[in-house]
Amino acid sequence: MPVNVLVVDDSAFFRQRVTTILNSDPRVKVIGTAENGQVAIEKAKQLKPDVITMDYEMPVLNGIAALTEIMRSCPTPVLMFSSLTYEGARITLEALEAGAVDYLPKSYERMGKGRGSLEQVLIERVLTVSKSRVGAGRSLGSAAAASRPAPSADSPVARPRPTSLRQPISREAARAPTSPAAADSPAPRSGSLKGKTKLVIFGTSTGGPVAIQKILTRLPASFPLPILIVQHMPKTFTGAFAERLNQQCQIQVREAVDGDQLKPGLALLAPGGEQMMVDPRQGRVRIMAGDERLNYKPSVDVTFGSAAKAYGANVLGIVLTGMGADGRDGARMLKKSGSTIWAQNEQSCVIYGMPQAIAQANLADHIVDLDDVSNHIKSALGY
Repeated sequence: MPVNVLVVDDSAFFRQRVTTILNSDPRVKVIGTAENGQVAIEKAKQLKPDVITMDYEMPVLNGIAALTEIMRSCPTPVLMFSSLTYEGARITLEALEAGAVDYLPKSYERMGKGRGSLEQVLIERVLTVSKSRVGAGRSLGSAAAASRPAPSADSPVARPRPTSLRQPISREAARAPTSPAAADSPAPRSGSLKGKTKLVIFGTSTGGPVAIQKILTRLPASFPLPILIVQHMPKTFTGAFAERLNQQCQIQVREAVDGDQLKPGLALLAPGGEQMMVDPRQGRVRIMAGDERLNYKPSVDVTFGSAAKAYGANVLGIVLTGMGADGRDGARMLKKSGSTIWAQNEQSCVIYGMPQAIAQANLADHIVDLDDVSNHIKSALGY
């Protein structure tokens, strides 16, 4: 059966164009449209679509408000359209907080042209979003916020923190079988990585902003190791994401720049559109354009591979939720060097793609639920 879609946008042109594109593929069927957020809520309840595509700027009720109510009353996977600007990034991160699964750049110019790469990406993204997991992870709630010390009034971080991210929800995926490879392994022995691991690297894609926030907000300011994060994101989004994480976490988080030194308690986020590599001589990161033939910029494979050469057996690589198999080849290099690889379990993934590739290649030393990642890291490090 085709994936049923509700298209929500205040632009009649955009609604018609998205509908035409999606209906051109027999795997997808548009069953309704809505011109504002209020109508979207009503039609979501009435039509019960498998996926909703949602704009942000709409009359009566904007996309974030509509998304929040849909997640409360009739949870449905939502694909947001976003502008490739800093403000668009901020709004997109708010949408992910409200429960959106993923996002795509909104371009009237490209949508107005004939069928091309953007159109195919839209179709494939809708199909992927339709398979997102039900209740993958839980809301951080107030407990995580309560664990953070309150900053003083003159502190640079004494500003309102964004609300905690909530995991997106899908009804269909509740019926998805759990593969044997996704079964959680026993918790790592306390102190098993103490003295061995010198660097922690996270690699993720769809669902990653939620997962990364959940993990990093549970790490103390005195975390003893440097952290690198590779999240598939556009260039205009990674700066806003790093800034948001820095507001929420006790550790420091920032977008990496060329020459940044690896320091305990500092997490560096790979900038979108570029590659982040570890310099084996100076304990720093290098940011460069990278090979145009690579599908992902940034790429988990690239960062993992460079870390294998720079740190040998002293890396903990953790592959989180995301589509595709980025990270598998780099994880193989890390394993060959003697490093440790963890993969998120199927049940807590939004999209069980990247971790599945790790598990199926028998590269995972540990299969872990998202809720347990932070505690297992601290325990394995004897911290």
